[in-house]
Amino acid sequence: MSQRIRSVIFTTVLHLYLCFSNFLITSAVTEFDFGTLTLSSLKLLGDAHLNNGSVRLTRDLAVPNSGAGRVLYSKPVRFKQPSTPFPASFSTFFTFSVSNLNPSSIGGGLAFIISPDDEVVGDAGGFLGLQSLDDPGSGSGSSFVAVEFDTLMDVEFKDINSNHVGLDLNSMVSSQVGDLGAADIDLKSGDLVNCWIEFGGSSRVFNISVSYSNLKPRDPLLSFPLDLDQFVNDFMYVGFSGSTQGSTETHSVDWWSFSSSFDSILSTGSAAPPPPTTTLMNPTANSVKSPPPSLPPTGSASASSTSTTQKNSKSSCHNQLCKQGPGAVAGVVTAGAFVLALFAGVFVWVYNKKIRHVKKSESSFASDVIKMPKEFSYRELKAATKCFNANRVIGHGAFGIVYKGILSETGDIVAVKRCSHSSQGKNEFLSELSIIGTLRHRNLVRLQGWCHEKGEILLVYDLMPNGSLDKALFEARMPLPWPHRRKILLGVASALAYLHQECENQVIHRDVKASNIMLDEGFNARLGDFGLARQIEHDKSPDATAAAGTMGYLAPEYLLTGRATEKTDVFSYGAVVLEVASGRRPIEKEVSGVGKTAACSNLVEWVWSLHRDERLLTAADPRLEAQFDEAEMRKVLLVGLACSQPDPNVRPTMRAVVQMLVGEAEVPIVPKTKPTATFSTSHLLLSLQDSVSDCNGMITISTSSSENSFNGLGVDHIV
Repeated sequence: MSQRIRSVIFTTVLHLYLCFSNFLITSAVTEFDFGTLTLSSLKLLGDAHLNNGSVRLTRDLAVPNSGAGRVLYSKPVRFKQPSTPFPASFSTFFTFSVSNLNPSSIGGGLAFIISPDDEVVGDAGGFLGLQSLDDPGSGSGSSFVAVEFDTLMDVEFKDINSNHVGLDLNSMVSSQVGDLGAADIDLKSGDLVNCWIEFGGSSRVFNISVSYSNLKPRDPLLSFPLDLDQFVNDFMYVGFSGSTQGSTETHSVDWWSFSSSFDSILSTGSAAPPPPTTTLMNPTANSVKSPPPSLPPTGSASASSTSTTQKNSKSSCHNQLCKQGPGAVAGVVTAGAFVLALFAGVFVWVYNKKIRHVKKSESSFASDVIKMPKEFSYRELKAATKCFNANRVIGHGAFGIVYKGILSETGDIVAVKRCSHSSQGKNEFLSELSIIGTLRHRNLVRLQGWCHEKGEILLVYDLMPNGSLDKALFEARMPLPWPHRRKILLGVASALAYLHQECENQVIHRDVKASNIMLDEGFNARLGDFGLARQIEHDKSPDATAAAGTMGYLAPEYLLTGRATEKTDVFSYGAVVLEVASGRRPIEKEVSGVGKTAACSNLVEWVWSLHRDERLLTAADPRLEAQFDEAEMRKVLLVGLACSQPDPNVRPTMRAVVQMLVGEAEVPIVPKTKPTATFSTSHLLLSLQDSVSDCNGMITISTSSSENSFNGLGVDHIV
């Protein structure tokens, strides 16, 4: 065979081989985005559903719910093939948001997932719909590769916080993890978050980038080597999974593009294309929405066309006036100048009047709070809270709403308390501001500053990352350990001792309760919310006012006389002590049988009854599983009862309570039977004949007798 013929045959075979190889590679390419997907291209599992063109992974409910859902691309994606020694390269870009009707409720999270199964949905809560509790180590439901965006700190899965991204490989314990706070990303803000995930099949490098901007960050948040072929089959499904844990959190995927290939293009780290800047002209009824169009840049053809039209319009008007002669032009100019001068005069008068009023108001306000740390601008705090977005609400204090804020200048995360617009709310905020601005103690929430503009009064505090004691006791997945509880009780006692006996003027808090005790990063207690506080000179009798507070925490004499003293705070602290030790709320509903109405159970009364029966340790929180020192638990419960004495004169001072808790003083003898306090009607603000109350109602009292015994009333919120 001649050399020429051999050359032709070789060239033909090579050409056929290359064509065939190209066919194999092309057939292994997958590429799609939300602009081309329809309902038939997506598989919705569990709670997943479409909502206004976006994909919701969890249900839209106004009441707390626990559930999970998945959305998957309906066709499997090839991740391995015999002709290549490495797995497929892939790149995906998606935009998502996490919102919550009640931000104080426990969250869940969502994850980008690669799974061999398109039928199974895992459990809710911390499992993110990825894995089942009763099948943690095997089965199709347990095999997955996922990039999680977690809004729930789960100690069981070794989560670093409630705002992180992690790589999960067949396990809910992330093998790689990154703090989203370091990238200034707050998952619970409700804002749209963009994510880029890239994997190079030949380089075996896995990159995760996150940003609020459509521009991918230059450096990824996480970058690490990964042998992906150990965790994927030949074909896998790609999509998203999400879950809630007794919350109203929703997880929405607003845009998604995905591309995979066995060629070398994606190995270089190129990203999947971001969403286009134009929407579909004629979207079908079952198509997933495209992202909103971008505004045209200043130098665009559209802007140029508008400018030309405006110029032509002006030129036409000018020509029409010129045709009328110079007299017409002079008349128009004179009339215009007169109108302009008149308008300017009115504007200057109104502006000066308003400025004088505002300056007078703000000057008067500033004279009341001259000791404040810093004055913030309204514009700064409005931007920090995303225009006081409902998704940023983290609590409700006395006469105000508390928002989470991120200060643009420093990046500090703060709590911004916004005054209610009622005159009462304003007075309470002024009281809080004037009191707390002068206080300095390690166990008080620190006030960073204030703002009084546009009729608004705003207070800026340090944000406590572990939320309130109430949530730590009753909403956390894992029970609060006993050492933490003991440290918290000591911290609150120290704060109250400072307020009662160490300040220049005595401060009566009047609203000591678990939801007003905040926890910092080390679970140290910080007492906050001074909206109901009163400041009086030492050794002076307080004035009688309307009783204010929350059921279960109110001292009996305060409820009847309206006079708040340091001993009313001691009673409230005693209720908190029993609440922390027992894991029960001060007032709880109990149903004794089917079809029977609920009754109120009073925690203080219940612990007194256990003490009478010599079963005091029975009150200890069963969730602690006896992981505490019995002598310490008994001492804490006795301190709680000592503070809960009906007679205020028998209750210890908060300084004495601190000494008891640290072992410097003995707990006073607490009688086995709860004493009965006696009050004279001459000292009563309210009179007593009978009480009408339930767990959700106001209390009404009246009397005609001259002397009455009080043995404890179950009351609700009194204002």
